Amino acid sequence: MAKAVIVGGTGQIGLALAKALAGDGWAVTIASRHPSDIPEGCRHAQADARDRAALDACIGGDTDLLVSCVAFDAADAAALAAAGREAGHIVAISSISVYRDADGRTLDEAARCGFPEFPASLTEDSPTVSPGDTSYSTRKIAMERTLFDQATCPVTILRPGAIHGPDSKHAREWWFVKRLLDGRAAVPLAYGGRSRFQTTSVAAIAAAVRQAVAGELNGIANVSDADCPTVAEIGQAIMDIIGVKADLIGLPDVIDYPPTLGRNPWSLPRPMICSAIAPSPTTYRQSVGPAIEWLIHNVDNANWRERLPYLAAYPGDLFDYDADDRAVNLPGAVRIAD
Repeated sequence: MAKAVIVGGTGQIGLALAKALAGDGWAVTIASRHPSDIPEGCRHAQADARDRAALDACIGGDTDLLVSCVAFDAADAAALAAAGREAGHIVAISSISVYRDADGRTLDEAARCGFPEFPASLTEDSPTVSPGDTSYSTRKIAMERTLFDQATCPVTILRPGAIHGPDSKHAREWWFVKRLLDGRAAVPLAYGGRSRFQTTSVAAIAAAVRQAVAGELNGIANVSDADCPTVAEIGQAIMDIIGVKADLIGLPDVIDYPPTLGRNPWSLPRPMICSAIAPSPTTYRQSVGPAIEWLIHNVDNANWRERLPYLAAYPGDLFDYDADDRAVNLPGAVRIAD
């Protein structure tokens, strides 16, 4: 039986991957600092991502696949490479945030330096930031480079976009779901609702890991849905899934980033779209259902900050309905057709 170890496997990516691999007949060990609801057929090993002794205890020469969902910087990569020195294949999750535009601008500094102007579609060969320790993106690139330099087995780096799926602590879809369940009749969207921020389902990530271990993906691979919907199309998909309707109101363009009114977790003044070596065959609309179902059954007005701490950490009030009311009455605000 093939053996997989997933480091940091109690988050949305790790749980989705563990279920997929266990369903394929793999023996799956989830290594994390704290046990959580481990999927049926999997086992848990208590281990920090940088604790060599703990990692060595659950990773050995019989490990066919070693995945890290939490490798963040060079130190994490060094620990992963050392622990997986006898593994068959290592996969680490990075991010499309590592890409930069021709002027060196990235998502990390967009509020200070201006939003980057990316090409029509980012590929795995698009330029990235330099490795370092100054930002999320520079740390992720340092992780990638260190892992390639120090690993003794094949390595695949996966770069997803705006991830969606069950068990998320950063479920962007809650921005729409809460408004709809709260009975909001109109939802304002910055930049006319045209923002496009590449989406990626956890199912697409799990499929990419399968391809990597099969030898079909080596090196670096973007992971994306089959499409890159506008934020208005995201809202329409969510409304169709839960059967609640509201008017989506496109706000007039502003030069500010981030925008003051109609700001949402996908608000970009210019698109960030990725192509991928092995794109998912499913669109956002086709794959987002499990995320919405999980939100409806597990998150509510009382607990959402606890269940979605990364979303709750966004600056400002994500659910300022007084601001919404002002926004939908702005001159130039228009209803977006279904």
